[in-house]
Amino acid sequence: MRAVLAEQPTGGPAPDARLLGLFDAMAGSRLLDIQARRMRERGQGFYTIGSAGHESNALVAEALRSTDPALLHYRSGAFFLARALQAGRPLTEALRAVLHGVVGSVADPASGGRHKVWGDASLSVIPQTSTIASQLPRAVGTAFAIARAQRLGLPTRWPRDAVVVASFGDASINHSTAAGALNTAGYCLRQGLPLPIVFVCEDNGLGISVPSPQGWVAEAAQRPGIHYVYAEGDEPDSVSAAAAEAVAIARERRRPALLHLRTVRYLAHAGSDVESAYRSPAEIAAELLHDPLLALAAELTGVDLAARYAEIADTVAALADELLDAATLTSAAAVMAPLVPADPAVISREALRRPDDERRGEVFSGRLPEDAGPLTLAQVINAALADALVTRPELLVFGEDVGRKGGVYGLTRGLQARFGQARVFDTLLDEQAILGLGLGFGVSGLLPVPEIQYLAYLHNAEDQLRGEAASLKFFSDGAFTNPMVVRVAGLAYQRGFGGHFHNDDAVGVLRDIPGIVVAVPSRPEDAAPMLRSCLAAATTSGQVSVFLEPIALYHERDLHEPGDRGWLGDYDPSADAPIGVGRTHGDGTDLTIITYGNGLRMSLRVVARLAERGVQSRVLDLRWIAPLPAEDILREAGASGRVLVVDETRRSGGVGEGVLSELVDGGFTGPMARVTSKDSYIPLGDAADHVLLSEADIEAAALTMLGLRPLQAAPLQTAPLQTAPLETAPLEPAPLEIAASVSVTELVSELVTEPIEFGAPTDVPIGDPDAVVDGAEPPEALLYDPEAEAEPPLPPPPGPPGAEPAETVPPEYVPTDAVGSFLARGPAWSVSETGGHTAEELHDEEAEDPSPDRPRRGFHFGRR
Repeated sequence: MRAVLAEQPTGGPAPDARLLGLFDAMAGSRLLDIQARRMRERGQGFYTIGSAGHESNALVAEALRSTDPALLHYRSGAFFLARALQAGRPLTEALRAVLHGVVGSVADPASGGRHKVWGDASLSVIPQTSTIASQLPRAVGTAFAIARAQRLGLPTRWPRDAVVVASFGDASINHSTAAGALNTAGYCLRQGLPLPIVFVCEDNGLGISVPSPQGWVAEAAQRPGIHYVYAEGDEPDSVSAAAAEAVAIARERRRPALLHLRTVRYLAHAGSDVESAYRSPAEIAAELLHDPLLALAAELTGVDLAARYAEIADTVAALADELLDAATLTSAAAVMAPLVPADPAVISREALRRPDDERRGEVFSGRLPEDAGPLTLAQVINAALADALVTRPELLVFGEDVGRKGGVYGLTRGLQARFGQARVFDTLLDEQAILGLGLGFGVSGLLPVPEIQYLAYLHNAEDQLRGEAASLKFFSDGAFTNPMVVRVAGLAYQRGFGGHFHNDDAVGVLRDIPGIVVAVPSRPEDAAPMLRSCLAAATTSGQVSVFLEPIALYHERDLHEPGDRGWLGDYDPSADAPIGVGRTHGDGTDLTIITYGNGLRMSLRVVARLAERGVQSRVLDLRWIAPLPAEDILREAGASGRVLVVDETRRSGGVGEGVLSELVDGGFTGPMARVTSKDSYIPLGDAADHVLLSEADIEAAALTMLGLRPLQAAPLQTAPLQTAPLETAPLEPAPLEIAASVSVTELVSELVTEPIEFGAPTDVPIGDPDAVVDGAEPPEALLYDPEAEAEPPLPPPPGPPGAEPAETVPPEYVPTDAVGSFLARGPAWSVSETGGHTAEELHDEEAEDPSPDRPRRGFHFGRR
């Protein structure tokens, strides 16, 4: 490089200041790459993926403003330096910032010494991880947020006319994240939505060692609605013109553009990569003819570029030596500082913030939810979302089917009618895009509440939570956050339909994400305060939370007997549910059951039956499975000295493992056992009963721990008690090791010879708000219904299997003044026929096939 530059003429007109600044940025980037490799060889640096050959991206930075949010891939050194110069910083300061990242210095403006990434909040450069193209959904969300905030009259951290830029490599264009982001951009344009974003595909022809097929990137990069421009990286004027065109499309017309920038790659992929193993000397030599730095140098006159290049090299070397003793992270506390949650008192104060009653009265048409009497879990969540929308103007609710339809289970019904399509809206069917929108909203200063329709559908997009959402605060040293509360319908025990994809209990992937909060509301009275705590934590500290809602409990009303309304709860706008604090039901001292979700309802039913035998138990509802309420676990365990962990998720990777670990780590030495579901996917229909945790499992495990015998195998509702009172049968705790290595279900298999049935089926199928038994009037579908009767008459028992459906009621939409308007009524079906469908799904099914002989059990509503 120095030899070629030395051959450049030094005479002629004075150098163009613009070109000279670009040369400094490009040369500085090239020399940083070389210095980083030297430092790595000496054990002084930790990062060698370079930008050599991609320096023409400095011209892309020139076309933008330093206030335009940038999400850059790892070959963006020249872009970063050019932006710093654009913001008025000296080159030395910009070079030092990059070297701080190479040595892992706490002064690194990107991550505070946690990772070498391109980032600086003062330059609007959002740090990114190394996951391929994972920043693109967030970039689309950021562009969407800029336009949506302007429509709503809300401020963001970006200028109103800002343009988002997101760069990625040619191999990355094949990744589903890139394909989804480009598709989402085109989809928004087709919907008439503004989206000011410039995608930059820097195409060096290689994905580490795998070449991109000739012409593939040009073809794959051209998407419907996205303006496409192309430039060769070693033609500076062409790059400048193409970049200016793409930025003008985005800034002036508020529509997406894609710049396909052809580049080369020098110095191999990274320091450990031996390029000669997969490229011939001729191929490597051919690319030397397309050096973007030399191409720009050829346009400069009146300056000794060789001397200027040598001066920059000396500066880089001197800065590297200066930083050899730079302070680095020296403790776990220092490393994890960005993950420390906000002060609970601060969150609590924010959680209880709400507008005055007059404003709430307007939203709820004068009928506040706290005056409505006991509500279902679904009704409470619906009312809590409405309260949050009126309290927080920056809050947005979105996802598949959440708008006009009101969600598959009706939890967002009426919200769009009350708050408008700009705040409650439907998205395209792509979980990566949904979470990406949330990430963009959050980093821009809004408060997103996206909905993922089912837990099983989260898994194809979970990197947006793990790699992007939860990591941003960590890898930006708190300079950037993406506050977000992700609502997910999940867990099992829906009756009659769905199978694995609608009954997924895989929560391990969520609990494994550092810093994330996972809430599982079970009781209606807990749901609203838990949701408020999640929203408050997002507002105060940028917290990312997952609000995992048990589908089977959405519309449940009863606890022990049909019609007892024991699973309804009051809506209390002043109730508090601190993150990581459980709730105890009962005060028995014979046994402590620790559980959550559907396990709470099953455990409370078992506890009632144990009480008939003189056993006094208490049940700790964890409520939060990340972080676990460790203090509550130890306190409630000590209250009885015996612990049964009831975990509805899988034996491997479930929540129960964490609870037992907390007990052991906390020094609890009493008997411990756990019962779980099997390590299996959940099959369709009644086959699910063979792999899911049952009340029989819970009761048998409890009796075993207490040294009591199970009742004779007979339906519990008719079987007389066969054991002596508890006081005549002394408790004999089982050995500690029984639960540590052996399933309790296996231990009691010799005692329980036949399945034990507990209780009678409820009058309303779990997971179905509208299904009714034969002969009953279809219930009002209104989620929040303050005028509902307190005690409806008990319906007759369900008919026999195979019974014909009751007379149907034509579907209609009944507008009301309260939140929850435009709510569907559905046909009346027998319990045995409807399974867990909503009335709206059943109506859709009948429209597809009006035949009275069509199969109805196990209906899948065709989401996929």
